[in-house]
This record gives sequence, structure tokens and C-alpha cells, in this order.
Amino acid sequence: MSLVDERVAAMRTILVREGLDGYLINGTDPHQSEYVCPRWRSREWISGFTGSAGTVLITKDEALLWVDSRYFIQGSEQIKNSCFTLMKLDTPNVLEPTAWIAANLIEKGKLGIDAATLSVTAKKNMEEVFADRAIEIVPSPDYLDEIWTDRMPVPSSSLLELEANVVGFTIVQKLTMVRLAMVQKGCNYTLISSLDDIAWVTNLRGSDVPYNPVFLSFLLLGTNKAWLFTDPARFSSDLQKSIAENLEILPYDAAQATIASIITEDDSVYLNPDKTNLLLFSALGTAKQVQGRDFTTDLKACKNDTELEGMRRAHLLDGVALVNFLAHLDTEKGTYHEIEVSNLLKEQRMKNSQCIGESFAPISGWAEHGAMCHYSATSESDSLIEGNGLLVLDTGGMYEFGLTDITRTILFGNATEEMKRDYTLVLKGNLALASSRFPEGTCGYQLDALAKQYLWQNGMSFFHGTGHGLGFRLNVHEGPQVINARPINVPLKKGMILSDEPGVYKEGKHGIRIENIVAVREDIKTEFGQFLSFEVLTICPFERKLIDKNLLSESELAMVNNYHRWVYEELKDLVEAESVSYLKQATLPL
Repeated sequence: MSLVDERVAAMRTILVREGLDGYLINGTDPHQSEYVCPRWRSREWISGFTGSAGTVLITKDEALLWVDSRYFIQGSEQIKNSCFTLMKLDTPNVLEPTAWIAANLIEKGKLGIDAATLSVTAKKNMEEVFADRAIEIVPSPDYLDEIWTDRMPVPSSSLLELEANVVGFTIVQKLTMVRLAMVQKGCNYTLISSLDDIAWVTNLRGSDVPYNPVFLSFLLLGTNKAWLFTDPARFSSDLQKSIAENLEILPYDAAQATIASIITEDDSVYLNPDKTNLLLFSALGTAKQVQGRDFTTDLKACKNDTELEGMRRAHLLDGVALVNFLAHLDTEKGTYHEIEVSNLLKEQRMKNSQCIGESFAPISGWAEHGAMCHYSATSESDSLIEGNGLLVLDTGGMYEFGLTDITRTILFGNATEEMKRDYTLVLKGNLALASSRFPEGTCGYQLDALAKQYLWQNGMSFFHGTGHGLGFRLNVHEGPQVINARPINVPLKKGMILSDEPGVYKEGKHGIRIENIVAVREDIKTEFGQFLSFEVLTICPFERKLIDKNLLSESELAMVNNYHRWVYEELKDLVEAESVSYLKQATLPL
């Protein structure tokens, strides 16, 4: 029996003991985070699947793992030879987890789930689906604690306070913004559980979650006082003095009891039901509630002038590192391993003292690994790069004043006509989105087809999001803004920063993705209203040898040439002397 099968068997013993018919593991933490610290990598521990999204269900005779299209190949490989069955979301005849449970769990069955990882919204949605079969959701303790014997503790990294000249506003100013929004909603408290929202409003950064500079905490903000629930030991004496006027620091595990003692039935509390877990929700008792997206989420989404300038500077320094890296990379005769390549780029970034590290775990996928769009090389899978093929390299740098996220598809050896066609079609989509002009009030889903149109015309597509929001000196994935096919009603606004990353993935052959980062800016104003457009922040050449200029229109040729001219002018005096010849060649007009 494999280790994974042993863990599933241990969980089934608990199901029998507790009278449960199934146990759901959503793989998140008490804050509904996308990326979690090692303690809450529950999905990975129970199934062996290491991707950032997926749902696990354990019943008395089934072990199921649901993943989206990003992880079809990776999920299949990682659960091989275990008791798990892979469920491919958004494919014919595959029900999503809640629908599957409603259809397959026994009538009046009991479904357990860790109450600390179940949000108010998720519970409500499941109850609606389960109603016809009277399936009961049983908010449970975290039963994995019983069988995960070497589980990591709740982390407590030391904290850093960012100055106003880096982030644009002081903590007092940010708390005031939130309090104003709170009062306008008729509330005297707001409860914030989202880690990047708390980091933004407090101007504090930690390192509890790899690559994400956040710290495990909850924040209760009242009209006159604020309570931050996190380990007090993580504060230096100087930092404690700095924030004492604005925040009372209490232990992380004291949140539920303390909030219950503060909030009365006469109070009105604003909260985000998508982020608030059931344990914290229960602490509010009979107080009036107003529910909606956290005020901080919208405030931090629109970057202020200081943040925008910091992001531009981060991308300039990143462009220097990228060109120095590419200039030294021997793509004709060199042989490398996937991890080695991403490490070489990291070394170039870290030569700048203002680079703190990487903004996310690098994706370095050679040949067929590139077709796994969120592939992450391990010591076991680390492929040798040699011969002819494509490397998908998706990386980012975290700087003191911003972060980056860039994907370049790099040609080693010679390209086939298919590779050139696929690359050029992806590039056309990237250019179409980056050069778009759209009226104020436009949502990301209304622009999504711009990036996919040329692939569609050739019978191809991609199924990951076209664009995600980026944080400032925070998480590389940030909402609420997105560009994808789902009709999410979040208008793009001035100051929002997003990725522009169309791709195409052919299983067993190659993957291609081209990602630039763009900022929403004001454009022309006419009798039809205010229009917006994108400012491209990423400064790095495209893979010129993969561009089939016969597939580009005159305007697209001009866009590529103008972009390359800008890249050259921005970087020529900043890169290493021996990199200038590469930069000049890489940015020649087509």
C-alpha cells in the first residue's frame, strides 16, 4: 500500500468513528488563501498532488481529486498508482465536487469539513445544492491533526513595516479610508480575514507563506479601535511602538473568543462571506451583518501614483536581469536542466540589492512539460534541455518597491513551422489585448476574446485565465480584477495592474505562453465617455526567431518593432556590457 493510500485509509477510520459519509478537503487555510503555508497543504499531504488548486473528497469507498485544465496532466501523473481518481473539471460528464456529492452521497448523508477552512459563502452554496437530498454539512475539527504526525506549526515570521514613501499612504490614512467606507455602509466594525488585505492596510509584511509576503492574522477594525490577531512575538520592540497607537496585538488563536466578547447584538459588522470562515462567523453572534467584498480589496486594486512608479521601476530592473540572463544562455549548443535555467535567472535578479527574491515558484517547462501550463519542476521530474524545442519560463521577481511576473517561451535549437505558427498566433493575441482601447465600465471578460481570437480561428484555444490582477509588493495573484471568460462583474479601473498571458498547450509536444504585465490608464475622452487603455510594464524582448512575420498585419509588425525599440532604449545603458550585442540583435526590426 502506498503512503497516500495509507493516509486515505486512516481518514476512513475517522469517518467511521465520527459517523461521516465523506470528508471534503478544499486545500485552503482559515483565510481562504490561494497559496498556503506548509501547515495547510492538506490537499498535497492526503493525495500527493502539489498544484495550487484542487478539491479532495474521501468517502468510505472513493478517493477523488478535482482539478482544472491547468493541472490535468500534472494531476494524472501525481496520483498515479494510488487509490485516487482524477476528476477533470469543465470536461463532459464530470460533475464539480458539490454536484457530485449531491448525486452520489447517500440521502441524508453527513459530509465533514474543517470549519476553519469553510467560508460562509461556500457553506451556503453547498447547502442549496444538497437540500433536495437532505445531505448535512458537518463543520468539523481538523481531523488531519490526528494522522498528520509531522505537521508543521502555525508560522510566525518576523514582520517588516513599509514606509509611506514606498506604499504611498500611512497606516493611519489607510485605516481612515476603510473606516469611512465602513460608516457609509452603516457599520461600526469590519472583520477582515484575507491575508493580503491585512498586509495592505497595516503596511506590514511577513513571510509565513512562501513567495507571498503575508502573515497569519485576522483584523477587527472598529470606528475607534483596531485589533490585530497574530503572534505578538513576531514584533520587534521598535515595531510594537510604531503600531501601538493604531493596533492592539492579540494572539492569533484568541481571535474567535475575543471577537465574541467585543461584538454585541447592537453592533453592525461588515464582512466578506467569501473569506470569513465558520469559526469566526460564529463569534459575531446575533450582531447585524452587512456582507460584501472587503473594502480593502478594492482600495488596494487601484494602485496609487507611488505604487505605480515602484512597479515601473521593478519592471525596469527585472528587464535588466532578464536580458543579462538571456544573453548568457546558450540556446544553440548549450545543455541545461529545467531547474538550472530558473536558478540562473534568479541569480541575475539577486545581483540587484533591491531584489528580495522570487514573487512565486518558477515554472520552467521544457518540451512536453511546457504543455503542463502550471508545471513545477522537481528533482525527480527535472528534464534535460537539449536539442530542438521550446522552454516555457514563467518567473517573477519581488523587489522592495514592487513585483514582476513574466513568461517568455525560449527556443533552443531550431523551430518547426508548427512552433512558429503557434507562437505567432499567441503573440497576436497578446498584442491585441495590450493595444485595446475600451470604455470606462468595461469588465475583463469583455476583453477576453481579444487574446483568443487568432487561436480560435485556427481551431485552438487555452483554458487558463488570460489575465490576473497583481499586488504591489504583495501577492502575485490579486483580485478582484481578472481577464477571463467568466462573466465577473468587476470593471477595470485606472491603476489596476493585470497580466496579459495567452498561450497554447499541446500535450506531449510543447507549450507556448507570452506574458506581459499591463497597467490600466486613462485614454481619450469623447462624447461617448471616458476610454481606458493599457500601459505595458514588462521590458523584455519576445522570442524573435519564433515570429512568423507573414502572419502579422502591418499594424502588428509596427507594434512588435515599437515594443522592441522601447525595450532597447530602456535597457541598453543598464545591462552588462557583454549583453548589449544580444539586446541589439533581439530587438532588431522584423
